[in-house]
Amino acid sequence: MKTETGLPILTDVHDPSQPKIAAQVADIIQVPAFLMRQTDLIAACAAAGVAVNLKKGQFIAPHDMQHAVDKLKHFGCEDILVTDRGTCFGYNNLVTDMQGLVQMRSFAPVCFDATHAVQYPGANDGTSGGDRRFVAPLARAAAGAGIDALFVETHPDISSAPCDGPSQISFEELDQLLAEVHAIDSALRKVADAP
Repeated sequence: MKTETGLPILTDVHDPSQPKIAAQVADIIQVPAFLMRQTDLIAACAAAGVAVNLKKGQFIAPHDMQHAVDKLKHFGCEDILVTDRGTCFGYNNLVTDMQGLVQMRSFAPVCFDATHAVQYPGANDGTSGGDRRFVAPLARAAAGAGIDALFVETHPDISSAPCDGPSQISFEELDQLLAEVHAIDSALRKVADAP
């Protein structure tokens, strides 16, 4: 896929034995949200020698991600990205905190995970449900808050996607969304560069 598209590869790791292996093919290794406090995994990711994306746990305050970033830096990693996917308040819904994106951006580049942010954890008879109608509005709001990257899941047939289908968007919706986010980002850059 990387040779076909020229796009960098990002992949999850779940165990301290995996980062070195993943780094042989991936440009960025990702620590899943529920594992972002695991010191052994963080140390192994830092030692892998590639960029690390830390997914913010749904259970942690944005400013407390500074500790995970500092831990990665302590182990020698400097190329760090933090991804937010919302905060869970225990009622099968995630809430996106735009202030949190700004807070985290003060200590690391920030990515917004627009499709996981619209999940309803455990609300779909034991699996994650979701509502894709909110992907675009949240992505546009995150772009307006100032993010460095956007994560969006898509599938050619979202009704049959084997994972996270209810929160994914179609290829056509993705094209439209990327155009809108790019326009917002460009407008913000023009304002920032204005005398």
